[in-house]
Amino acid sequence: MPLPIEDYALIGDCHTAALVGRDGSIDWLCFPRFDSGACFAALLGEPEHGRWLIAPAAEARNTRRKYRPETLILETDFETDAGAVRIIDFMSLSEERWDVLRIVEGLSGQVAMHMELIIRFDYGSITPWVRRSRDRLLATAGPDRLELSSGVAVHGENMKTLAEFHVCKGERISFALNYRPSYEKSQPAADPEQELIATENWWRKWSERCIYRGRWRDAVVRSLITLKALTYAPTGGIIAAPTTSLPEQGGGVRNWDYRYCWLRDATFTLNALLLAGYHEEAVAWREWLLRAVAGSPEDLQILYSVTGERRLDEYEAGWLPGYRGAVPVRLGNAASKQFQLDIYGEVMDTLHLARSTGLEPEQAAWNIQVALLQFLETNWQQPDDGIWEMRGPRRHYTHSKVMAWVAFDRAVKDAEIFGLKGPVERWRQIRDTIHAQICSAGYDSQRNTFVQSYGASHLDASLLLIPQVGFLPPDDPRVLGTIDAIERNLLADGLVLRYATNVEVDALPPGEGAFLPCSFWLAGSLALSGRREEGEVLFERLLTLSNDLGLLAEEYDTRGQCFLGNFPQALTHTALINTAYLLSIPKEQAKRASEKGERPAAISQR
Repeated sequence: MPLPIEDYALIGDCHTAALVGRDGSIDWLCFPRFDSGACFAALLGEPEHGRWLIAPAAEARNTRRKYRPETLILETDFETDAGAVRIIDFMSLSEERWDVLRIVEGLSGQVAMHMELIIRFDYGSITPWVRRSRDRLLATAGPDRLELSSGVAVHGENMKTLAEFHVCKGERISFALNYRPSYEKSQPAADPEQELIATENWWRKWSERCIYRGRWRDAVVRSLITLKALTYAPTGGIIAAPTTSLPEQGGGVRNWDYRYCWLRDATFTLNALLLAGYHEEAVAWREWLLRAVAGSPEDLQILYSVTGERRLDEYEAGWLPGYRGAVPVRLGNAASKQFQLDIYGEVMDTLHLARSTGLEPEQAAWNIQVALLQFLETNWQQPDDGIWEMRGPRRHYTHSKVMAWVAFDRAVKDAEIFGLKGPVERWRQIRDTIHAQICSAGYDSQRNTFVQSYGASHLDASLLLIPQVGFLPPDDPRVLGTIDAIERNLLADGLVLRYATNVEVDALPPGEGAFLPCSFWLAGSLALSGRREEGEVLFERLLTLSNDLGLLAEEYDTRGQCFLGNFPQALTHTALINTAYLLSIPKEQAKRASEKGERPAAISQR
């Protein structure tokens, strides 16, 4: 059985990523990019579906792990009766090759070790042909090949590759697993020790660029490193998470593939990168965004692949039993075909933010924005599928309408501030019309709260963003009433649920964990509304929910006190960064920004 989600660590090379368990097992890895077919899929199945274990042969009496400071190099220490050993796990950072590198270091005594490598391509469904070639082991199936270089002798047994060896104090034994297409020539084996030095230097140099110096710097830097690891370097796209089908409810069916780039995450991600001073990554993300959304506005999708591909057909991997029995295992994401109004606002807000914080403007970006607004002018009144990608009937979701308002609001601001051309007066009129409609149809005056959709009684945590996007001032009575209503109705042990899940709302069985990004949003809204101390208390509590490595999932099970959902989750880490900054700037500055219709943290960067 796979470990609890929080027992996994992330390593990556800005092309793909792997999850390494506390027990020394790599249970999830997709080569050569995030959404490729996994060669290690034990996370969603059994060891026979692919994993790579290196661990003491005898049970360890104590296990500790950490990242080397400001890097993505993982160190796991095992203490046994015979001595102690450390496993150093990382992926080299190269545009030319893809390697997973593991170094076993003896810390004390002499420890017997066991290595088990089970390679299964295409999500555990294909067993490769394995042969030796000089000093390497080659595993080939169709277009894929993995090559193992080992510092100890290995042998095959029952469709596995095994090794038994000892490591003494001061001794270091290395393993390198290289991926390449089977039709390409082999490359020289990587030198793990040299790659370790180069990788550590690269990450430290990258982390030093962070300009945030607030009280939560360690958590912010770890979140930034996580976002960087979820970046696909060739294109600049950033995925939502490196995994698929980790359930939002234990044993449930809310299992989605998150190895793609969501447009709505663009604003949060770009904001986080800019706050920390990472303009190069922000530019790359903006360029990915412009390429992805290019084309007819009516064809805009809510998510794309890391390269901008649009066809993300969803299917089920019926041969995998799922994480701890949660089925189906889904590959691809049918939500890519949904209609979600809010993404138009996200795109407009993202590009406005880029201009406001000094990124070099592009005329092509404005041309695309004008075309998107032309489409939105005649479609903002349509019902949509909403921010949470509901699989029930379309509705007039309040958050979606708010983000449609954001789209026209940011266009007006771009024209006013930067002198860009367009039918500004018409945009102002539409903006005002949307605002009035939301305040009438999306607001329950008797309960003094905005609601999930027009005419509904349900609440929705996305409404916490109303003051953060500048739709209403943070001290507006309707905003304060909405925050109070969400605190009364959508809290689970002090954490925020997205909405009250039930078949009526989303056509899926009820029940899921508290949504961590929404919990960070609540902390931010509390701060904006004059309850900063309460916001800080909630923020500090959320930090304690991260695992021992500072990583966070999408959701948290308050009863079982464990992670739920795909892991690690980019949206959660961007929410952490943005909220940390919001809590670090003067109260009046944050309030003024929101009143001007800006994201409060971003405006402080001008």
